Amino acid sequence: MWREWKRHPLALASLAYLCFVAAIALFAPIIAPYRYDAQDASAVLQPPSDVHLLGTDELGRDVFSRLVYGARVSLTVVLQVELLEVLIGVTLGLLAGYFRGRWDTVIMRFTDMMFAFPDILLAILIVAILGPGLHNVFIALALTGWPSMARVVRSQTLALREREFVEAARAIGLSHFRILWRHILPNLLPTIVVAVTVDSAGVVLAESALSFLGLGAQPPTPSWGRMIDDARQLMRSHPMLLVYPAVMLSLTVMALNFLGDGLRDIWDPRRQRH
Repeated sequence: MWREWKRHPLALASLAYLCFVAAIALFAPIIAPYRYDAQDASAVLQPPSDVHLLGTDELGRDVFSRLVYGARVSLTVVLQVELLEVLIGVTLGLLAGYFRGRWDTVIMRFTDMMFAFPDILLAILIVAILGPGLHNVFIALALTGWPSMARVVRSQTLALREREFVEAARAIGLSHFRILWRHILPNLLPTIVVAVTVDSAGVVLAESALSFLGLGAQPPTPSWGRMIDDARQLMRSHPMLLVYPAVMLSLTVMALNFLGDGLRDIWDPRRQRH
């Protein structure tokens, strides 16, 4: 396995970066020198210094602390969204691919209907109905994201159900549930992990976009998208207030995409590009 990783240095570097982001998110209360909502009217728009590593914003809040807590917001949303997406998408994809027939027709027609609407627009509509806030963003992104997971799982299940080991399991009288749980699902794990990794990039970007529009994280909760929105009015006089969260957001999205591509190549050597 290590040899395969060494052939994909970009994926390895992305994994290291994502582990770093996850660590600062988990230990944000320890790493951040200030609370994310702590204001200091005497230190408004200060440049980087020993006291404030990346300076302060228009309300005197420490930018570094808000970036660290912003990573926690992104990690929390990604974990919640992907957990629900996997639960719904994998279950429906398995049912459609294994049983086919009516199951396949009903589930796939419903996913086709979901694909008729752009994900971000549908998410905006759902949040607009439910109201702004991170909890509703989590619901909206999960409800718009599971069809992609279901389609990927279905296509792989269709191929696996015809394999000899599945036919042998049927021949000895194993139940459908046991075949799905013990024989098909374990063979789907690499595909699911890759799909989750790549989809997480879209979730981070969508959460930031919704927060930028005022539909996600509400003040004073820090989100990279919210920080970008707050810095818009000051981008000419204090451009770094916008640059810091934009760089963190861009690096995280790119790292998730690079890691997903690397995992796909590692687990499927036929896709490797020479």
